[in-house]
Amino acid sequence: MRGIPSLITDIRKKVFTEVARMAYSGNGYEGAEDLPFRIVPGDQPLHRESVFLERAIAGERVRLAMGLSLQPVQTRTLLTEGMDQAAIAEQYYEPPLINIIPYACHACPTNQYRVTENCQNCLAASCQRVCPKGAVSFVNGKSHIDPEKCIKCGKCASACPYHAIIHMERPCQAACGMDAISSDELGRAKIDYDKCVSCGMCLVSCPFGAIVDKGQIFQVIQSILKGDRVIAIVAPAFIGQFSGKVSPGKFVTAMKQLGFDRVMEVAIGADLCTIEEAKDFLEKVPEKQDYMATSCCPAWHSMIEKLFPGEMRKISMTLTPMVFTARMVKKDFPGCKVVFVGPCAAKKLEAIRADIRSDVDFVLTFEELQGMFEAKQIDFDTVEEQDYLNEGTSAGRGFAVSGGVAKAVTDLVHEQYPDMEIQTARAEGLRECRKLMMLAKAGKFKGCLLEGMACPGGCINGGGQPYHRGNEELLKRRAEALYAEDAAKPLRKSHENPDIQALYEEFLGEPCGPLSHELLHTRYYDRKPVVEPKK
Repeated sequence: MRGIPSLITDIRKKVFTEVARMAYSGNGYEGAEDLPFRIVPGDQPLHRESVFLERAIAGERVRLAMGLSLQPVQTRTLLTEGMDQAAIAEQYYEPPLINIIPYACHACPTNQYRVTENCQNCLAASCQRVCPKGAVSFVNGKSHIDPEKCIKCGKCASACPYHAIIHMERPCQAACGMDAISSDELGRAKIDYDKCVSCGMCLVSCPFGAIVDKGQIFQVIQSILKGDRVIAIVAPAFIGQFSGKVSPGKFVTAMKQLGFDRVMEVAIGADLCTIEEAKDFLEKVPEKQDYMATSCCPAWHSMIEKLFPGEMRKISMTLTPMVFTARMVKKDFPGCKVVFVGPCAAKKLEAIRADIRSDVDFVLTFEELQGMFEAKQIDFDTVEEQDYLNEGTSAGRGFAVSGGVAKAVTDLVHEQYPDMEIQTARAEGLRECRKLMMLAKAGKFKGCLLEGMACPGGCINGGGQPYHRGNEELLKRRAEALYAEDAAKPLRKSHENPDIQALYEEFLGEPCGPLSHELLHTRYYDRKPVVEPKK
């Protein structure tokens, strides 16, 4: 169902819009108790057995959108319980970031083979003959699978000439590349947070909308209203996110109408990341380590941290483009508030780390930003073109597409060393990333640069986007929009960016130099964990 407009995407948009509208009213969280009735109007349920259940779920969605935790169902609580703590601009949300609303979960079947009405009771009985455990028999003229005997090998489904046997999987569980989702005592999905990396793939795969991430829409708007200088730094994947009507120039105009002081591209941070990672690679591979993994996707390096801790030292020591850009903004505009806007749920978790939270004050997904546009009734048909986003190069924007990080780094190395060959390997989706790292650990990628992206297709298909079309077409159109926008950019390569050149000349010195190491690098195996939110 991912990428297809549905009642779930409509409800999410309504929640974000109503929370944003409440924040822009300037009355704090007054009226929050009414929001479930606006999101679910009338006296008839839209898709569940009760309108009261739908409103209860909507209420939890509102709380999560404001960064609050789920409320227990065993005790009587108000929707606004604890909202006074969330309704301040400086408040961070507490982990966990990704949450399952229990009474919204359908308790979907997990890993089962079922016989459908397509069974023709054929003489061949192929399903029965190929079963290694004798789990398939004929009952009342139809094939029947004994769940006690079935080992889920799938041979019966493959053998059936009528495709009458189907494999049933819980969608969120199938989408989780970390195997972090299992079942509770009632058969409902639950998340093992020791495994979860907050990539958001379960969130966009649940057909019942039971999985929700926490947000900071309310806090961002509070910061704007109190007079803070709030600067938005926008991920390269913003191209093509808000329909073909939204050019970069219109996007900047609309962002300023929301109250942002200015808008900058994270692509400039990607350019800086390219230069640092290229130098990092040349210094370390293969003399000090047999390969290097890129550092840009937070879910990718969190996966390595959890499953391959012995390989952590082989991740590039450069910070992510989000952090690079935020630090440049804070240097140029002391005292400002920085909001990262992008397609990634995992960035929210990255931003609240103790060593990063002073750089990135808030994180919004594109889907949450769409709710803010709706709340302010911004019509992109009438929005004028103003300032043009032009801080980054084509290489920096290419970080949004799978393979783009490795390409930018290798292109830069080839500029300096034309005869040097660099082998690259990449994976997209955490299951494939795990396979890549297993091979790397086994020594199969000596001298290689490895790129991992948690989301299929890269950031252009992240977990926090407004969806308009089917997934394959959506990916294709977003990639095409990105490439079309960048085709005319005069700056193609990261090291040609004059802003980056000036930064090194006037401040940093040389790539991977002493000051660069101090300000732009971290050691993932020594990094500070998520800490309690500041009050």
